[in-house]
Amino acid sequence: MIDFSTELFYKTSRSSGAGGQNVNKVETAVTVMWKGGESQFFSGFQKSRIYDKLINRINSEGILQLTVSETRTQFQNKKLATEKILDLVNSALVIPKKRLKTKPSKAKIQKRLNDKKKLSEKKVNRNFRGD
Repeated sequence: MIDFSTELFYKTSRSSGAGGQNVNKVETAVTVMWKGGESQFFSGFQKSRIYDKLINRINSEGILQLTVSETRTQFQNKKLATEKILDLVNSALVIPKKRLKTKPSKAKIQKRLNDKKKLSEKKVNRNFRGD
């Protein structure tokens, strides 16, 4: 996991939700922003992978931003926002393992065909015509 938290910058705003009158006075919501294209921590391939995976969260200036207002304190929200953006970017870098195509063994195919045949015979034997 790459820690690029030194490249993050923060902006605070008034939060909605719990807090009573405190909500109207204190800026507890934290927006964390990161310019991925200017990062010193990632290679060109990694930057393009991050951009491709998180394109819906990156604005027109190339800034990835995330707003957190889950807790009542600015400090906790800042900590949560940092953790979330680090997880988001690092999970975008994970390359999933390719699936190998497999086919059933001959014994499995034969067993399936035999089971179908038995079921078919059972159903045919149910048809009793009392002529």
